[in-house]
Amino acid sequence: MMRNKHHGTDTFWFTLGHYRYVDQTFYDAVGGAQFFTKLVDGFYEGVEKDPVLRPMYPEGDLADARRHLAMFFEQYWGGPKTYQEVRGHPRLRMRHAEFVIDSDARDRWVTHMKTSLDGMEIEPQLRDELWAYLVSAAEFLINTPA
Repeated sequence: MMRNKHHGTDTFWFTLGHYRYVDQTFYDAVGGAQFFTKLVDGFYEGVEKDPVLRPMYPEGDLADARRHLAMFFEQYWGGPKTYQEVRGHPRLRMRHAEFVIDSDARDRWVTHMKTSLDGMEIEPQLRDELWAYLVSAAEFLINTPA
């Protein structure tokens, strides 16, 4: 498998037999919307019980948060641009500025995401790429010293 990265979208070429190649985004390579929905659902199972992260979300169910995160991941990884059509530019730091995000919150977020990702079937190279992004994004959103 070879990889070409362009503006947040990975394109993969898979060898089929000796001569054919299939051009695929990261989004397609992992299974599209179904993969990201499952990843996000598993993540929010942990968040629902987390005493630090759960208060950062509105009371009631987390359906909107789940939908927003899944749409964001889908767009980031080369899928539909629904997130931007519905919510506008991601502006991650701005959208999270009202919350106290310190190293503890980051670690909890990463732990719940890792638990969810560990339950997914995904090729190791793709897992490593996704994991590196998730850890980097969590670090990027810290806005409060420990």
